[in-house]
Amino acid sequence: MDVRVEGPDVERGEEILTPEALAFVADLQTRFGVHRDALLAARATRRAEIAAARRIDFRDETAAVREGDWRVPPPPPGLVDRRVEITGPTEPKMAINALNCGANVWLADLEDANTPHWANVVGGQVVLKDAVRRTLSFTSPEGKEYRLREDGELPTIVPRPRGWHLPERHLLVDGDPCVGALVDAGLYLFHNAQEQLDRGSGPYFYLPKMEGHLEARLWALVFDHAEQVLDLPAGSIRATMLIETIPAAFEMEEMLHELGSHAAALNAGRWDYLFSVIKVFRDAGPDFVLPDRGAVTMTAPMMRAYTEQLVSVCHRRGALAIGGMAAAIPSRRDQEANERALSKVRDDKTREAGDGFDGSWVAHPDLVPICREVFDDVLGGRPNQLDRLRDDVSVTPEQLLDVAGVPGDRTMAGLRANVEVAIRYLAAWLAGNGAVGIHGLMEDAATAEISRSQVWQWIRAGVELDTGDVVTEELVRRVIDEEVTGIGELDRLDDARRLFEQVALADEFPDFLTLPAYELIVEGPRPPQPSQPRVGPLDGAAP
Repeated sequence: MDVRVEGPDVERGEEILTPEALAFVADLQTRFGVHRDALLAARATRRAEIAAARRIDFRDETAAVREGDWRVPPPPPGLVDRRVEITGPTEPKMAINALNCGANVWLADLEDANTPHWANVVGGQVVLKDAVRRTLSFTSPEGKEYRLREDGELPTIVPRPRGWHLPERHLLVDGDPCVGALVDAGLYLFHNAQEQLDRGSGPYFYLPKMEGHLEARLWALVFDHAEQVLDLPAGSIRATMLIETIPAAFEMEEMLHELGSHAAALNAGRWDYLFSVIKVFRDAGPDFVLPDRGAVTMTAPMMRAYTEQLVSVCHRRGALAIGGMAAAIPSRRDQEANERALSKVRDDKTREAGDGFDGSWVAHPDLVPICREVFDDVLGGRPNQLDRLRDDVSVTPEQLLDVAGVPGDRTMAGLRANVEVAIRYLAAWLAGNGAVGIHGLMEDAATAEISRSQVWQWIRAGVELDTGDVVTEELVRRVIDEEVTGIGELDRLDDARRLFEQVALADEFPDFLTLPAYELIVEGPRPPQPSQPRVGPLDGAAP
């Protein structure tokens, strides 16, 4: 087996890219890479079937699983109480701020909040290795020191590897790029699994972008094999799956069943879920055209059906249910705007806790107290709500697919927001920063995906906006010109504009914008991390 690293040198990279670690990842690639390829091909077939029928239904062939009497194992140490989870990239300062903020879990994001520069891929593993061992520290260019708190427990570390679709071009096995997910998960497991177990926790993951139970089965096979090779206790690798695609919403129980002894929880999000609705039903006609993305809240009927179904499925099967992101970045300059943002966060978390979720996500340390207060009020002395079965929930396919029932308008302001925010985000992503504060909200790749997808859909549907304008390619190009002019100077702005035009105006819908974006990455030293809010939601937190 020929294993080659083709990325630039990364500081302390030799600690991560050891011959033994590379051999472990290469073994995963050799054993499971072809299986992954087959599953990606099956996605296209499945989408064609759904498009032809203009609907999805629960699978007849898996009815026995949905009707069966089974449960996943109880939550493992460190994942019993997950009432507050903070998300963020594996950049040293942001990681320290996340670990010091008082949350129960840190979602260490190697996926949507991370540009896969080789420096970020390997540097993120260095940060995770130090974080697991509680040795992580950072000194800013201005001389400010950041280090982990020594008083109290730190959050449980749960990395999120890349989705199945993304390659890693810097690590080749027999001349072919590795699967990015296997690189991220494999390196983390090799260096940290036993250390985590020795410390009373365990090797845990968040698993993104899956579209069904067969993709969950592949992760189970990977984890079973890793446990054998690394001599870990069977079932010690546990994972939370993000239900962020519309096909997965119809296979929640099957996905838990297939992940089996490795299953811990499911998570409900928003932007990627809506992106998937557009992608899957892009040719299904006006009943599947969404209003402004900002108008599609988690209280919309189809979103309520999705989240209540998730809580019901999880608790019936013994898995925890984790709510979505509070993306607000609290303002320390505009008190009135800050109060409005915090009120929305409180309402959102109150709804989730009331629905039976066991915890939820925040994007900034200043939101941890609000989320904790809301869940404390509901949970009391209990660590979770697994005893709340939600037997009152009975969700139909029609409810999950009720796009036409989503309230809201299609506006010129919504079109402009999609264009501007997506281009701003893509410029930052191409420059090496995957978690970006824009207009007081934390944005990651999911925001860019829903934004460009909505523009693509509105053009194809000939949507009429509140101004009377019909969305055409010509109109969108005019809006792009105006918004780019308004943005002004920004690193990689021209590349971001061209990329947005490529993925929003193409005749055929590109499945993921991160695939063409990956081809535009310019490698070099680890990108600098300036201290402006534009960079990320954890940047302004106290050390």
